[in-house]
Amino acid sequence: MTALSRVLMGTILGAGALALSAGGASADIVCKGNICWHTQEVYEYPPDAHVIIHPDGWHWGRGEHYVWREHEGPGYWDGDEWVED
Repeated sequence: MTALSRVLMGTILGAGALALSAGGASADIVCKGNICWHTQEVYEYPPDAHVIIHPDGWHWGRGEHYVWREHEGPGYWDGDEWVED
């Protein structure tokens, strides 16, 4: 095996390992009204929270107006207040 073959094989194996490890990463976009935030975990929101969970690639449509407010940990935005869940 030539040096070039070893480098190519290493690159292919490294890319495959990276692709497999990235498959486990998950994120969602959660919105309540026009306020949205990212979450890295799957949370059970109470029914009275009235949140909508979107996949990570979601974006709002033309003419819709949303704002981003990030926060760590379980909970949800209720107006300007973060409600711990």
